[in-house]
Amino acid sequence: MDKRLPPWLKRGIIDTEKTRYVRKILREKQLNTVCDSARCPNKNECYSNKTATFMILGNVCTRNCRFCSVNKGTPEPLRLDEPQKVAEAVHELGLEYIVITSVTRDDLPDGGASHFAETIRAVKNINSSIKVEVLTPDFQGKTTAIDTVINAMPDVINHNIETVKRLYPKARPMADYKRSLEFLKYVKTTAPHIFTKTGMMVGLGETREELIGAFKNLKAIECDIVTIGQYIQPTRQNLEVERYLEPDEYVELERIAREIGIKSPVFGALVRSSYKAKECLSRK
Repeated sequence: MDKRLPPWLKRGIIDTEKTRYVRKILREKQLNTVCDSARCPNKNECYSNKTATFMILGNVCTRNCRFCSVNKGTPEPLRLDEPQKVAEAVHELGLEYIVITSVTRDDLPDGGASHFAETIRAVKNINSSIKVEVLTPDFQGKTTAIDTVINAMPDVINHNIETVKRLYPKARPMADYKRSLEFLKYVKTTAPHIFTKTGMMVGLGETREELIGAFKNLKAIECDIVTIGQYIQPTRQNLEVERYLEPDEYVELERIAREIGIKSPVFGALVRSSYKAKECLSRK
């Protein structure tokens, strides 16, 4: 395969007063973003629109997903002031819709669920009309932890299945496909008023039939929003790209997902789980 990045995946550098302002606020509050830690190709576009996906619970992950460039190892203790600092940043940036994600913290008894809940409440306390989407780890399937997040009343609960079942040992050796589906099913069953969302990458070697199978699995648990985008190798230490999908392939996959019954499929080469999250919800 040609290893060069195809033209539809190349993004120009955006450096404006707005992007510098966002970076300044994040630096002052000592906050992490998945935009930086995961080397997201849309970072500058989002920063230029005065938004970012906040990454709480530190910047060191306890898992070893091979597609991800987030630091791995032993995390530092939680910052108890982090929920309030996120809320302050949201206020100063004048955001109406935010996404809060995290590294996976299997070292914590609740996986960091209570920290998620505190952050949601801190933001809502500033302005109850702010829409809050959380993109969480699987909390090792502990329903008490999932309940903690549900009870904080986010507007959207997102948990990424990331790839098809066959590729889990290769891409997500410490995760479990069935457990991720059960997570989303539990949220929808327990709190049907909360939108559920998941994201997948393509280009890791999955087949069309496997993707269709995943769509059917997600339809069976009534997942509301599904995002799909091209996997781009963040560093040489991460998994290599098996294939770059052509733009028209996303159109066809989205058509198939709709036929299967996925309510809101959002597919595209540069689509990421939290990219244009507000627009994804408005399409519901």
